[in-house]
Amino acid sequence: MKSAVETLNPTRVRFTVEVPFEELKDSLDAAYKKINQQVTVKGFRKGKIPARVIDQRFGRGAVLEEAVNDALPKFYTEAVTEADLNPLGQPDVDITELKDGELLAFTAEVDIRPAIEIPDYSGIEVTVDAVEVSDEDVEKSVEQLRGRFASTKDVERAAEEGDVVTIDLEAKVDGEVLEDGVAQDVSYTIGSGELLEGIDEAVKGLEAGGEATFASQLKGGSAEGKDAEVTVKVTKVSARELPELDDEFAGMASEFDTLEELKADSRKRLENMKQYDQATQAQERVLEKLLELVEVPIPEKLLADEVQTRKHNLEHHQLGQMGIDLEKYLEIQGKTVEEFDAETAEQAIKGIKTQFVLDELVNKEKLNVNQEELTEHLMRRAASSGMSPDQFAQAVVEGGQVPMLVGEVARGKALAAVVEAAKVTDTNGEVVDLSDDEDEAEQAAEIVENAVEADGELAADDTK
Repeated sequence: MKSAVETLNPTRVRFTVEVPFEELKDSLDAAYKKINQQVTVKGFRKGKIPARVIDQRFGRGAVLEEAVNDALPKFYTEAVTEADLNPLGQPDVDITELKDGELLAFTAEVDIRPAIEIPDYSGIEVTVDAVEVSDEDVEKSVEQLRGRFASTKDVERAAEEGDVVTIDLEAKVDGEVLEDGVAQDVSYTIGSGELLEGIDEAVKGLEAGGEATFASQLKGGSAEGKDAEVTVKVTKVSARELPELDDEFAGMASEFDTLEELKADSRKRLENMKQYDQATQAQERVLEKLLELVEVPIPEKLLADEVQTRKHNLEHHQLGQMGIDLEKYLEIQGKTVEEFDAETAEQAIKGIKTQFVLDELVNKEKLNVNQEELTEHLMRRAASSGMSPDQFAQAVVEGGQVPMLVGEVARGKALAAVVEAAKVTDTNGEVVDLSDDEDEAEQAAEIVENAVEADGELAADDTK
């Protein structure tokens, strides 16, 4: 076989391949064998029909077509390996010459990963929010815990903010009561914002037996997003009674003996949460800076496929679960189709750039993924998918997705390495040191997943 490569642009090449006919022998033999199993000829046992008889009865052209279809992937792969390129997606193949007994020639155009030059990234500087926990933050946290231990007591008075009311609801659209617009004995805490807009103002001041009508946009059901006239009737008013904030409450609500110990623990947990948020912010901002430093040509077909995949996932998975279509989604978001398309393309470009750049960094820094890192990542992905680790691992293996997970971990390690080399300061001017964060690489892997896409790989990337 003889092959040559022509660079059409930084992200696309054309292979020209010539194959001497003798190299098609194995594929020709396989073609005769396959046709032998599919046809019958009187006077010959199935599978024992001579090649000359198949040529006479069914035509040599049918055999050649079968042989070429069998051989093309092998010769294309050999040409790719010889050229040491990373193709993306499937090639566009054109057979330019087929001379029986002499020569097979074809061309194959395909997108490739562009050559990327990673510049010195040690000069990256970002600013993140300072980790500050105020007394007010601690009090709010304790109050939320206190609220979970609240009890209720029926009262004979008008409903007030914070009360729990039992209500009946009836929704009308264009004067007609909706089939799914009636609900009874609904428990609602005034001020929680968990039901319809306008309901708090409607029920405040009502006693048991009172009712009111208000206008609201429906959040779910058959008329989601439509304006409705809603009638609410209060059947019961209950006051929430909060436990006293004292040592007894601390002992009941936690493993601590005193309220001060509980508050100290709340402060520590809030600090840990803000430190995690700070690290996430640092990783996101460092990634943005890194992408700004690197020129990355984007393969047109890969971008088109990625945009299409993102749209499909949104329409048929996320919006499908919500029970709305793309038109309704855009209406709710207040976006035009053009704005949505531009936003989707921008996200896809960022995802492609992120994967290309971090994969190049993995190679440049010679980063490897060990079994412990892969297992930790698998456990987190399993938890986010709602599957047990064993179920998720089995699905990954059966779907041939292990390389995908390895790639996610490796990219996370690459981003973590860039973050460690960057200068990160908080809004108080203090240097933030993330080098001792054991979960940094795994946290970074999550950042990368969000940038690339939910499945962690480019939709049209067949190189893994």
